[in-house]
Amino acid sequence: MIQIEHLSKKYKGSEHFSVFELDLVIAEGEIFGLLGPNGAGKTTLISMLSSLLKPTAGSFTINGLSFHDNGNDLKQIIGVVPQEYALYPSLTAYENLAYFGAMYGLQGGTLKDEILRQLSILGLADFAYKKISTFSGGMKRRINLIASILHQPKILFLDEPTVGVDVQSKNVIIDHLRQLNTSGTTIIYTSHYLNEAEHFCSRVGIIDHGVLICEGVPKILIEQQENAQNLEEVFLEKTGKALRDYA
Repeated sequence: MIQIEHLSKKYKGSEHFSVFELDLVIAEGEIFGLLGPNGAGKTTLISMLSSLLKPTAGSFTINGLSFHDNGNDLKQIIGVVPQEYALYPSLTAYENLAYFGAMYGLQGGTLKDEILRQLSILGLADFAYKKISTFSGGMKRRINLIASILHQPKILFLDEPTVGVDVQSKNVIIDHLRQLNTSGTTIIYTSHYLNEAEHFCSRVGIIDHGVLICEGVPKILIEQQENAQNLEEVFLEKTGKALRDYA
């Protein structure tokens, strides 16, 4: 589904590459976890793959489509759930979703039915006509997710989709993502919740300083790392225990 070759990104004015000569293949139907410390390059990589950032060097294809040659077609088959809320607070949940759905060419009864269906699945049917500004963090996360899947994308990019939400909202989000994956959506997911990633992802890659350090099935990575009992211990061994504060 995704083939990445020598992909690099260096921001203007920066001394270092945020992503450097990264190679990666992600198969159709995977739930791939992209893990790394703060500033490791996860968001930059997802931004390039979702066509929000232009690479400095290298190339990638998604479902056989190159951004350079098939940009519009590529955008129609992907969905993106950003780390920050991408919603209009003065509009209702329904108005937000109708706006984003229309951007993907959905309209009329088809769009309305899909919005109401997704709101019902994610426990938000009673809040369809309430303003986003009144919503809790978990509710906004769920609306963010719905906005990215109304057009039924082949591949879904999620940047910290469960950060700052309560356990109930997290469980609803993860369960819905599993259902989407079962229905055929390939998922690329970043998170600092390593226990969640260990049980949710079919395969993970650990990135640091823009370089892919390792990749594989979580269980196998744990078995391969001496004395590791879980994915968090593998992560700390690969990336170190030093603080990663940055501004």
